[in-house]
Amino acid sequence: MEKEVSEDLHGSFHGRHPLSANESTLLSSLAEGGRNIFTVDDVVSTLDTTYGNAKVIVNRLVKKAWLMRLASGKYLILPLEAGVRSLWSEHGFVIASSLVDPYYIGYGSALNYHGLTEFVSPAVYVVTSKRVKSRTILSTRFRFITVTESKMFGSEEAVISGRRVKVSDVEKTVADCLDHPEYSGGLDEIAKSIFFEHKIMDFKKVIGYAEKMGNRTIIKRLGYLLELFGYEEYRPFFEGIMLSEGYSKLDPGLPRKGRINEKWKLLANSEVNPERWIG
Repeated sequence: MEKEVSEDLHGSFHGRHPLSANESTLLSSLAEGGRNIFTVDDVVSTLDTTYGNAKVIVNRLVKKAWLMRLASGKYLILPLEAGVRSLWSEHGFVIASSLVDPYYIGYGSALNYHGLTEFVSPAVYVVTSKRVKSRTILSTRFRFITVTESKMFGSEEAVISGRRVKVSDVEKTVADCLDHPEYSGGLDEIAKSIFFEHKIMDFKKVIGYAEKMGNRTIIKRLGYLLELFGYEEYRPFFEGIMLSEGYSKLDPGLPRKGRINEKWKLLANSEVNPERWIG
């Protein structure tokens, strides 16, 4: 079972403590440089001090409630607007960008970011090739999804709160969600996104991504859904594509029972009904 690490520090202190001149200089310099999230190495260069002394300084600032530790060697400045009890909430995508590398924001989080769904993910989904434990920071849950390095592509940069953050592009988001619907609110949610927003999706690109990911089940699910929705204009995109042998489940989270679709080599074990979404 996955163990979640809690780093929500609200209520762990009774108020802020005064800053020394050196600490004030550090925080002011970092803030002026737009580095509200920084590393110990940034402290070394800013104060021209040793790594050991920099560690002492940041640890003292954490205890004084001016900083929050996000990950090993990475810290968030809690601004004056946070008040004496340092109640503050940074954008989850910004925090995620500092927790692991390589990474991109994906699945349900990216689906919502691109306006492809109104579903609000219960966690920020962070895709990475490294193994990282889920954790909660500033009341936001971060769920790390480990994938092979060959799947770490298809992201674009978004500017959030003045910082550059990597988010899967529209087509990689669709491919990823069809690969693992359980991280996007379920099969119904990604199906609904395709039904309503298909005109802004490049399905040739989605198919190309699926092939690059080495997962033709994505193509099976996509083709099945587009045909179910009556979107015949996309039929040529699937011509000449060899589907994998065996019958994949339409919804990987449901039992292996239902109707067999020979054309798409798919076990339709979930009822997708667009009439539920209209009106």
